[in-house]
Amino acid sequence: MRIRILAGATTATVLAGGIIAAVLTSTSPAAAATTTFPPSADTYVQADTASTNYGTSTQIAVDNDPVRRMFLRFSVSGVSGTVSSAKLRLRTISGNAGSNNGGSFRAMSNTTWSETGTTWNNQPAIDGTTVGSIGSVTANGWYEVDVTSVVRGNGTFSFGATSSSTDGAYYDSRESGADAPQLVLTTGSTTTPPPGGDPVLVGAGDIATSGSGDSATAALINGISGTVFTTGDNVYNNGTASEFNSYYQPTWGAFKSRTRPVPGNHDYNTSGATGYYNYFGSQAGPSGQGYYSYNLGNWHIVALNSNISMSASSAQVTWLKSDLAANTKPCTLALWHHPLFTSGANHAPETATRPLYQALYDANADVVVWGHNHQYERFAPMNPSGGLDNSRGLRSFVAGMGGADHYGFGTIQPNSQARNSDTFGVLKFTLHSNSYDWQFVPQSGKTYNDSGTGSCH
Repeated sequence: MRIRILAGATTATVLAGGIIAAVLTSTSPAAAATTTFPPSADTYVQADTASTNYGTSTQIAVDNDPVRRMFLRFSVSGVSGTVSSAKLRLRTISGNAGSNNGGSFRAMSNTTWSETGTTWNNQPAIDGTTVGSIGSVTANGWYEVDVTSVVRGNGTFSFGATSSSTDGAYYDSRESGADAPQLVLTTGSTTTPPPGGDPVLVGAGDIATSGSGDSATAALINGISGTVFTTGDNVYNNGTASEFNSYYQPTWGAFKSRTRPVPGNHDYNTSGATGYYNYFGSQAGPSGQGYYSYNLGNWHIVALNSNISMSASSAQVTWLKSDLAANTKPCTLALWHHPLFTSGANHAPETATRPLYQALYDANADVVVWGHNHQYERFAPMNPSGGLDNSRGLRSFVAGMGGADHYGFGTIQPNSQARNSDTFGVLKFTLHSNSYDWQFVPQSGKTYNDSGTGSCH
């Protein structure tokens, strides 16, 4: 499992694993609680200084030339309830450029080794289960390893790390003070059931990178029950299988079982978007096609593919018209990647998507959500030409704030009602029987918000 760099030097972003309910309608769960434990001991050993102890050093390291191995121990007490997430967090030092390999981490059976007595000659065995690995690291950044499989409650836990790279990775030790390693435990449930049991659809686009934005937005989704959507560019830069495993899986991958995605142009940088289709499987609709539909309560959800032909006579538009004609639900929401309307400076409106919008408009659909521009924007209900239409128009959103670096705005387009380009977040829809609520949920530490209610046509 690839580890994620997190935003902020002193605030832990905690991502609990594996919430699988599509729609949660149970009574309120127990509140979640997060506790951070410092290490009770940490050190490293070095092969060419075999009798030297580094237990009082302000750094710990992994390397393969010279060979360095590092050890950490945590004493966990006072925890009650079920541990839903346990994350080992490490900060790279500022005085080193980084490494192409941050180390492979395993649990250890020995929990009594001496911080000030351990050397290469008497080092404990790194003999337990593998819990994860850190890929490339840069200076002065926080990284995390999911150790939930090992830390299930109170006790003493040891972890050891090694590296196969001759480019060493250096982390702050507990002697460094505020930047010391952390073990962050979350107990209890973090899901919030929607009011009245109405379905929730939540997500964003332009998501997983080597940066920290995707971790911030995954932490938000972890606290929101319901079906997860994406609006394309699920992983950067090229939608490869390796990138999905390294960047998407450790963050938004925790919600894969309840995710219904759409592809973006970066997903198609891999020929045929095979990385995307193989990763999501049947949840992405027929492989290689990229468009499909499903129902949530009184709503019909249509996922479309703006990376293939969208002409009025195309197979996709023909399917869309047939799908909408057969739909018996009173409300419809559609998603695809390239926006027909946007004020973003980086990508202009994609007029080739107009036949999709036209078919939805003709069928009295209600909402459309896009990505592509890395920002948030909401438009008033409009017709396919971009004219204000409060009676039949679709309300549209650009929800490209899932984690990739932000883009700015250019010329503000007519009927643009809300915009933000400096806050990662997710867009949450609560789908009522004949109406909907929308809410921009910002990343931790940010205050931008946008919310409202609309009626189905």
